[in-house]
Amino acid sequence: MLIRFRPRGGSLGSSPPAGGSSEDRLVRLVPDCVVLFRRLARDPRLARRYKLVLLGAAAYLVMPIDLIPDFIPVLGQLDDALVVALALRAVVRGAGVDLVAEHWPGSAGSLAVVERLAGARRRSADGSAR
Repeated sequence: MLIRFRPRGGSLGSSPPAGGSSEDRLVRLVPDCVVLFRRLARDPRLARRYKLVLLGAAAYLVMPIDLIPDFIPVLGQLDDALVVALALRAVVRGAGVDLVAEHWPGSAGSLAVVERLAGARRRSADGSAR
């Protein structure tokens, strides 16, 4: 029998919150980023330098050689996550949140996470940040 420890007020054996656990949301974010990278790479409005950032991040992720080997628990995957986060940050800041939102395949909540990671905010019609 597997019991999950839930340190934030949940009882043992209880179901995860309605939005899912943070691990569940992170797992769903990864495939969304892959689809986003592919869609942005094909968009003619995205500058070549940002396409190269996407290509570099994708190449790093598929290379068998990492800065930190994947067999090291947690740290092995952390360098991959850092590369994806930095690529997303560069593209969101350079291409704009609206272009990224147009191609985002996931939920609005996961898009908000990407925007927060990139430190970007959408601009409303009057020019103020939303």
